[in-house]
Amino acid sequence: MQRTLPAAAIAVLVALAACSNPDSGPGIDQVRASGVLRVGTEGTYTPFSYQGADGQLTGYDVDVARAIGDKLGVSVEFTQSPWDSLFAGLEAGRYDLVANQVAVSAERAQRYDLSIPYTFSEGVIITRADDTSITSVAGLDGKTAAQAATCNWAQVARDAGANVEIVSGFVQAIMLLKDGRVDAHVNDNLVIDEYENRTGDTGLRMAAYTGDTSEQAFAARKDSGLIPDADRALEELRADGTLAQISEKYFGTDVSSPTN
Repeated sequence: MQRTLPAAAIAVLVALAACSNPDSGPGIDQVRASGVLRVGTEGTYTPFSYQGADGQLTGYDVDVARAIGDKLGVSVEFTQSPWDSLFAGLEAGRYDLVANQVAVSAERAQRYDLSIPYTFSEGVIITRADDTSITSVAGLDGKTAAQAATCNWAQVARDAGANVEIVSGFVQAIMLLKDGRVDAHVNDNLVIDEYENRTGDTGLRMAAYTGDTSEQAFAARKDSGLIPDADRALEELRADGTLAQISEKYFGTDVSSPTN
């Protein structure tokens, strides 16, 4: 099964992506001139980007994006879009960054400018509680997994031999799984842990870890010139403890570091 690239290789790719020539795009000057950093996000991906009890957009990615805006001295304006449309909106110039747990990969580093990672996690497989047929990644072979089309976990499921049924996001995947229309869903352990803690749902179980680790970053258009400034802001937020504080708020632990 294809695994996530080793951390050293990912670091090189991210470094290359972060070294785009700021003179080749509007970069931070245009953002500061407008006073607004435009950010694309789902708004339905708890606990990263979702509607709070007050109906306002909130979540880990949302708070980190706002903190970056504070460091850059600009306000942050969010545009909500389904996951599979987020990158089309980015490429069309509807926003400057995507903040939605974008997994770092070689393919994405070639196509987009990626920031340094701000979330570290592992892949897990969930099934219905009464289904014990899947106990490892190998157990996905021949099964049907509900996955978002462009999510990295969809490829993990395919590589394991699963038939992938395309869904719009996590909420739909869970609905299909609980209804018995699919056998499994592969996702980030942070998402699954939060879902279980929030809902107390005993109808699902974590069947296995995939063995894949994932690093998440912000994505910008290639040669946008924004990432060096975003990286500096993230480094400052990590150094002053802001990232850890935001992380503790949503997860009870520091997921912004690979050694949490």
